[in-house]
Amino acid sequence: MPPVIFLKDGVTLTFFVLAVVLILLILFLIYPCRPSQEKSRPFYGRNYAHRGLHTKDKSVPENSLAAFGAAVEHGYGIELDIQLSKDGEVVVFHDDTLDRVCGVHGRVDAYTLEELRSFSLCGTEQRIPLLTEVFEVMDGNAPMIIELKSGPRNTELCEKGYALMQQYHGAYCIESFDPRIVCWFKKHAPQVLRGQLAGRPETYNTLPSVGGFVLGNLLGNVLARPEFVAYDNAKKPWTVRLCDRLGALRVLWTARDEADKARVESENDLVIFEFYLPEVQFRTEA
Repeated sequence: MPPVIFLKDGVTLTFFVLAVVLILLILFLIYPCRPSQEKSRPFYGRNYAHRGLHTKDKSVPENSLAAFGAAVEHGYGIELDIQLSKDGEVVVFHDDTLDRVCGVHGRVDAYTLEELRSFSLCGTEQRIPLLTEVFEVMDGNAPMIIELKSGPRNTELCEKGYALMQQYHGAYCIESFDPRIVCWFKKHAPQVLRGQLAGRPETYNTLPSVGGFVLGNLLGNVLARPEFVAYDNAKKPWTVRLCDRLGALRVLWTARDEADKARVESENDLVIFEFYLPEVQFRTEA
């Protein structure tokens, strides 16, 4: 005897319809853009030195020309961060403020390039580099993941950063925590592989809880339609796992334990690492 569904005043049917609509809405919001093999091939199956091959003792500082040079020598790809100086130069630096790395109080975008050049990175002889200087060090020898930092001048950063990228002859892709930045590249540079950076919702502690929920669960994909998702090295929410299954390249940040190398390389298509020396390439085919 076939199963019988009893409807009481249409309540069961209403819940079913609402569930279907909710599932379709979530799919619409998180659906990624599946990159072609040709587009992803230069980046696939490689390990990327987080902010260059810097050292735990800071003798080789993060996001320094020395760190990027060391990564090139070892054959690794690199990940780096770009933002704007007060006078509109595209500089390579991670934090919004200079306190942690330079021991100087204030935001990066409150200082001119000349002023930024006077600050030491972690007490060394290294200085904050321009993106163009990193390009010179890399010289097309390894792929680059370029993170654009979100701020009050996002459009200017996208425009100036991309103008410089167009002059570079090596492989690069872009990523950002801000879906609006990823969306800018979808609209203005669709040929560039683009990725959405994300972490667990609770890590967005500077945003209202709803903002952390939206970004941590990739609901901003509706704007960006990223081709890869770079997610924190933690258990992924089901929305992120679904996005992986829908075709986004899987990128992990940041692996820090060599003992965990087998897991992170088996579960991801690109791995961003620091403080150990993995193999340059761990996979050659999808």
